[in-house]
Amino acid sequence: MRFMIMIKATPGTEASAPTSEQLAEMGRFNDMLIEAGVLLAAEGLHSAAQGIRVRREGGRHVVTDGPVAESKQAIAGFWLVQVKDRDEAIAWAQRIPLAEGEEVELRQVQEIGDLSADETAQPYLDREQAWREATQKPIGR
Repeated sequence: MRFMIMIKATPGTEASAPTSEQLAEMGRFNDMLIEAGVLLAAEGLHSAAQGIRVRREGGRHVVTDGPVAESKQAIAGFWLVQVKDRDEAIAWAQRIPLAEGEEVELRQVQEIGDLSADETAQPYLDREQAWREATQKPIGR
């Protein structure tokens, strides 16, 4: 199972870049994920003030420059992990070096097998599966 662990933004993370100490703590956590063979991706994100939102409105795409969310709604960064189950994802999230008041949200990534389709949609799911197999690197677990 794949889970995305999203670290919620705070006014502090929205206002400034991480400190050297914070980077070192996250680096040590990332090292543990890598050593365990569960890390697929990990990235920090620029503030919501630098975000861009694209939405469909009135039959066309409308582009709006940030800020795109209040800090309590924004995501400061994420990890994508491959784990055996929900409990393992939670266990990893509990090891994240969060500051007081910070939080993360875990969301399971939908796999092709999670999607149900009738006969008309099956060719698209087959294409999606072939694309995933062609573009994803093998997972070490």
